[in-house]
Amino acid sequence: MSQYMELREKWPAFIYEDYEIEETEEEIQVRYRFRIPGLSAFAPEWKFPKNPSVCGGLRGVREDPVFRNLIFSLGMVELISYWKICCPPTVWVEAGRLDREQIVWWKNLYYNGLGEFFYTNRIQEADPETFMEIRCRMSGFSETACERKEDRALQSELSAGGASRHEAETLPPLNGCLIPVGGGKDSVVTMELVKKAGMDSMVYVINPRGATVSCSRAGGYGPDRQAMVSRTLDQNMLCLNREGYLNGHTPFSAIVAFSAVAAAYLYRLKYVVLSNESSANESTVPGSTVNHQYSKSFQFEADFNSYERNYLHSGVYYFSLLRPLSEFQIARYFAKLKQYHPVFRSCNVGSKQDVWCGHCPKCLFVYLILSPFLSQEELRQMFGADMLNDSSLTGTLEQLVGIQEEKPFECVGSRSEINAAIVMTIGRMERDGEELPALLRYYRQSSLYEVHARRDHGYFTYYDNENLLPEEFEKVLRRECL
Repeated sequence: MSQYMELREKWPAFIYEDYEIEETEEEIQVRYRFRIPGLSAFAPEWKFPKNPSVCGGLRGVREDPVFRNLIFSLGMVELISYWKICCPPTVWVEAGRLDREQIVWWKNLYYNGLGEFFYTNRIQEADPETFMEIRCRMSGFSETACERKEDRALQSELSAGGASRHEAETLPPLNGCLIPVGGGKDSVVTMELVKKAGMDSMVYVINPRGATVSCSRAGGYGPDRQAMVSRTLDQNMLCLNREGYLNGHTPFSAIVAFSAVAAAYLYRLKYVVLSNESSANESTVPGSTVNHQYSKSFQFEADFNSYERNYLHSGVYYFSLLRPLSEFQIARYFAKLKQYHPVFRSCNVGSKQDVWCGHCPKCLFVYLILSPFLSQEELRQMFGADMLNDSSLTGTLEQLVGIQEEKPFECVGSRSEINAAIVMTIGRMERDGEELPALLRYYRQSSLYEVHARRDHGYFTYYDNENLLPEEFEKVLRRECL
């Protein structure tokens, strides 16, 4: 019997017990209560700072039915990080109400968002219908509808039309943008394009670190335009991971989605403006639906918008400004934004030290995609390494361009655009009489070079019409990036 099946048999239930909201002069504090009976309890926390210009005189937001529903829903996506420890077959939701369609929606997010987790843990038994059943323990309710008693009045207000009397009386109208910033080139490009659109905006950062803070400052966002949010993982989960319980990738961008909409509602902002590009739709494992970036995909973006309209009623509109673009176009635009070059970071391995590790697929991808637009000396200074002369990265290069079948489990662009960027870099260096570095010499001798050197990829004029951009943002994107 596999570890997955053994753990499910030993720990058959997971409970989303409750959530607590506390309000102080400075912040909104949220604590969740999850439990795997007989194994462990978990109490992860979130802290949303109050923006004095918006929330300074606001009281009682914790009683607002829309905000409470947003926090309950954030708990629904937060719980998956704890559920995956032993994948109990039954999830009891006691903290709020879900109807049959919502349960289907959540199971779809969990299953697709855990595709990498199932794949890397070699879990073949996970079936989209049977991997999880979401139920309600309370008598008098069906197994597909859950409601906490003290929330019934609040839920009634939501179902009656969304905006509550509390909201109408105390909260100003929604206006402006909230931009999630991760410290990489994509969110930097979004910040600059939102400025071009003439929109008021704030940046949104979960657990600030060097690059996220530095990029925000470089973009001109002072403390009054920063939402620096704290998310704390429960130590019991980390201890169980060290003991050998199941661990792996979860749909973090879905956490960004729900938490950012909650923050935008709190700060009275109309848009949550993401920075997910077209290539996020490409599967990581060929011939499968396993996608490291599932919760960055257009499918999730569209599903989330539908869920917000039908169940969250916040009035906040969530979309990705860069969805029509390729990584190739984003890199071209970013190459001109020199003020960010010393401070941006996309490396997950080096994130805690705020450095580029210089050895992972993400580092090599960013180096390659910027190579057509920056000199090799500029890139060496930016990354602190001459990555294209590092022969130890040959295998990683093969994964990125398609010589090896499986892509890296990282947020990297499509293979087509990576190949196009390499071919363009080789062409420029050969025209300028520059010696090709080791990785480019290796690629130059491969069959891929001839294939992609003859191909017109069309990335300078690429535009994916499968997007959710409001008209005013689409005009700016077309003017600035095409």
